[in-house]
Amino acid sequence: MTAGPSSDAIVGLVSVVAVQLGPLQLRLPWGLTPSIVVVLGIVVLAMVLFTAELVPVDLTAIVVMVLLIVLQPWTGISVTEGISGFSNPATVAVLALLIISAGVSKTGAVQRVGSWFADVAADRPYSQLVATVLVAGPSSGVINNTPVVAILVPVVTDLARRARTSPSKLLMPLSFASILGGTLTVIGTSTNILASDVSARLIGHPFSMFEFTKLGLIVLVVGSAYLLTVGYWLVPERIAPSEEYVDEYELTDYLTEVVVLDGSPMVGQTVTEAMASTGLDVAVIDVERGRHRYAEPLDNLVIAPGDVFTVRTDRTILKRLIGLEGIDFLNADVGDEDLATPDERYILFEMVVSSGSGLVGETLASADFRKQFEGTVLAFKSRGELVRERLDDRPLRVGDTLLVQASEDSLDRLSRSRDLIVAHEPREPVYRTAKTPHAVAIVAGVVLLPAMGLLPIVVSALAGVVAMAVTGVLKPTELYDAVDWNVIFLLAGVIPLGIALETTGAAALLGEAIADSAHLLPMVGVLWVFYLVTALLTNVVSNNASVVLMLPVAVDAAQRVGANAFAFVLAVTFAASTSFMTPIGYQTNLFVYGAGGYRFTDYFRVGAPLQLILSVVTTLGIVYFWPL
Repeated sequence: MTAGPSSDAIVGLVSVVAVQLGPLQLRLPWGLTPSIVVVLGIVVLAMVLFTAELVPVDLTAIVVMVLLIVLQPWTGISVTEGISGFSNPATVAVLALLIISAGVSKTGAVQRVGSWFADVAADRPYSQLVATVLVAGPSSGVINNTPVVAILVPVVTDLARRARTSPSKLLMPLSFASILGGTLTVIGTSTNILASDVSARLIGHPFSMFEFTKLGLIVLVVGSAYLLTVGYWLVPERIAPSEEYVDEYELTDYLTEVVVLDGSPMVGQTVTEAMASTGLDVAVIDVERGRHRYAEPLDNLVIAPGDVFTVRTDRTILKRLIGLEGIDFLNADVGDEDLATPDERYILFEMVVSSGSGLVGETLASADFRKQFEGTVLAFKSRGELVRERLDDRPLRVGDTLLVQASEDSLDRLSRSRDLIVAHEPREPVYRTAKTPHAVAIVAGVVLLPAMGLLPIVVSALAGVVAMAVTGVLKPTELYDAVDWNVIFLLAGVIPLGIALETTGAAALLGEAIADSAHLLPMVGVLWVFYLVTALLTNVVSNNASVVLMLPVAVDAAQRVGANAFAFVLAVTFAASTSFMTPIGYQTNLFVYGAGGYRFTDYFRVGAPLQLILSVVTTLGIVYFWPL
């Protein structure tokens, strides 16, 4: 077997081609050069892939990285620069902070604060909203906002169900409040950390821990006021209060009980064999035999006379099923109590497909979900759509919410999986409450040491990871599972793209074009334009990608018009960190998309006015605190 060409050989071949093409002296308009055209082409490709979600965002980032390296003669990105994103302080700091957030989650500290506020709010819907916003916003300033939402989704959902409030009224404000809170400190969101690193490279000014906290407080207060007033009326009630899951997922016409009669050809066969022999699209959810109910695994369960099957299928196929010999219709009125058992051996619960999940792009069949997790998916919500037919053939996406029936043991296994987040916890979770003081002390150290200038953020964060393991807040085996690896690969992939924009002159060309608007607009207007452009870009592509793309352009434009470059850096950073108009603009929005039963347009209806208000508030705040 011959070895494939090495990366050096490929780069060398491309270099030869570049040399041969050099004498052609291509004449391009508007100051474009071949290098700028290539880099901008990669940017366009990345934006298309990010928006269309044809492949996961982390894979898109790796594609970008490879293209930059392979096309080195035009991009100027060497192999070392191409993979530099993996060792970048921003990437390492985000990785460490995700682990620290997981440690806080294991102690149940945030959950207990949320539960305390929930008890105070009781069954008053508006008080529940106030509690949700007050917990999510400030918490996201000291813990990365994405884990905060993952931690609080089951708390808020349980609160809504207990108080007979629509979870839709609480989950979108939960996501938005966490995004607002992420603007309080550098560690509130991965975008801030990345922007700090890029700012240090471009203008020699990294962010200190509380550099923009005063502006973040204004954004949090204004945004929270909006959520508690205008937003309260705009957020739709997509899921009716206290509905059973069967009603919420509109499964009434899809769940039926049938009984196996004496003398049925199915008797003596396994469930798998019997269903395969029918040739019908029927899923057996569970089997009731006397006082016992069997759910997963069902494959090898041998059918006996009198077995009652709960099946999922539509009415047309049901007629064909009960037309078979030895099968009779029993009950069409199947509710939650028919799918769960009083002793909680089998439970109904919801789970959300997490960002970076290995299930993304897979179907329930290809992932072998029933065998892998010993749980049955009855239906799921995907981007505002209820999926109840041919579930096994539908690819899963980030944010999909699955309605699962499983045993307690299976729930434990699913809860530990990094692929899924429990959206509704049917039991009281077990937390390491004794470790809460350790976790709080570690987080305080991680925040305060950089704030006092004693350690860089990346060093204090790594020290925090070590402390989490040494004190037993996290077990060593849990460290790797705590990392959202798609975020890490995304950062590693887009960082060299920002370098290419800067070194090839692409950022300067775009900055010059936008700087020309200074002839028509006052300086504050140019700053506002950068905020709006970044905000719109962030709502369709990754927030981290948008900050990498826009910061070099903003800095170049600021320098051309003689403005304070740091003010422009902050405008881009805040715009990239606050995405409200689409569910795909920020992963916390995706977390609550299915669980809240939202439609795509709901985010624009609620988020667009908030985005517009914050564009003005943030721009004026920047001008006041950091004069142009």
